[in-house]
Amino acid sequence: MKVLMFGWEFPPHILGGLGTASYGLTKGMSKQRDLEITFCIPKPWGDEDQSFLRIIGMNSVPIVWRDVNWDFLKSRVGSYMDPQLYYDLRDHLYADFEYMHTNDMGCLEFSGRYPDNLHEEINNYSIVAGVVARQQEFDIIHSHDWLTYPAGIHAKQVSGKPLVIHVHATDFDRSRGNVNPTVYAIEKNGMDHADHIMCVSELTRQTVINKYYQDPRKVSTVHNAVTPLPQEILDIIPEKKPNEKVVTFLGRLTMQKGPEYFVEAASLVLQRTKNIRFCMAGNGDMMEKMIRLVAERGIADRFHFPGFMKGKQVYECLKASDVYVMPSVSEPFGISPLEAMQCSVPTIISKQSGCAEILDKCIKVDYWDIHALADAMYSICTYPAMYQYLHDEGKVEVDGITWEDVGVKVRRIYEEVIRNF
Repeated sequence: MKVLMFGWEFPPHILGGLGTASYGLTKGMSKQRDLEITFCIPKPWGDEDQSFLRIIGMNSVPIVWRDVNWDFLKSRVGSYMDPQLYYDLRDHLYADFEYMHTNDMGCLEFSGRYPDNLHEEINNYSIVAGVVARQQEFDIIHSHDWLTYPAGIHAKQVSGKPLVIHVHATDFDRSRGNVNPTVYAIEKNGMDHADHIMCVSELTRQTVINKYYQDPRKVSTVHNAVTPLPQEILDIIPEKKPNEKVVTFLGRLTMQKGPEYFVEAASLVLQRTKNIRFCMAGNGDMMEKMIRLVAERGIADRFHFPGFMKGKQVYECLKASDVYVMPSVSEPFGISPLEAMQCSVPTIISKQSGCAEILDKCIKVDYWDIHALADAMYSICTYPAMYQYLHDEGKVEVDGITWEDVGVKVRRIYEEVIRNF
């Protein structure tokens, strides 16, 4: 079976959980030897792992015919793409896009991020998807998150193949209900055109059914998982002070993630003990507000803001922690608690998170209940038996949650969609 997959980010260049989930899912699916995945992203960097899939950089797909020399082309795209593919794609141009601003290869430029002109990039990505869908051979289309839904729809219209979309989050999660009508329209259009909708949690599935008015029969829950830790991560020796505990928040500092509840709970904990430090790793539009709130509560001497972390830094931070906290207001899934539990870090999550549906060996609180959150932080740091139980059992539980199992479930959905299409 051949899958044409549209995504927006892919490790090691990631800006959030979407890239991590895309990698884990495709790696897990690749264990099925008869499954071929072609993964399209706006802008590859050349250091992506292509051992189990093939990446097409949408910034290297021509939409305007240019006479490009092989050696020049190899120097530009050779690190991540076979130059011959450029010529093959060029043979499938389908419209006159001379009016668009293309580069010397006849390609559109992409930032590979989430720029101010994001909606323009989403539209451009869908235009390029038309060329890819005309040239590639595939049995099914799989689009990750709202950014790639227009591309998936275009590919479906061009190829006549079925479309599955993967809802990693909706704008109801990102905006705390203050939904952007343009984003909502793109999301709903993607869902309306999809032959099946996969959601990362039952929480998200209910949002899709009730807020986007989708037929429950075409909406499935497919929970995320975690990738086993490589040896270099397992070998990290954490730096810890014996008389001090560290409680960590790691994620975007946005209203969706509930950082203010973490700060308020920390303030309550520090009224009871002083031997705990708090780490708020990440960045976002609430960073300055959180720094001010910490200062107002008089706890700045016990708080650290190390900024955005990725790759090995994340695990160094987690391994140095005694407690991990994710107090999200609305979390479609939330992979970071699973990563913390992989590192044997006792974990506290909000009941308003999708991963709460599959995790038991952690503490769950309502995001708004700062007293319950503070009690949980304090208890894990103070009672060795509780710490040890969550330390040991959490790891055992999360080690049984694999992307390979998720890949098998996705494959079954593909087969059913193709059969009924």
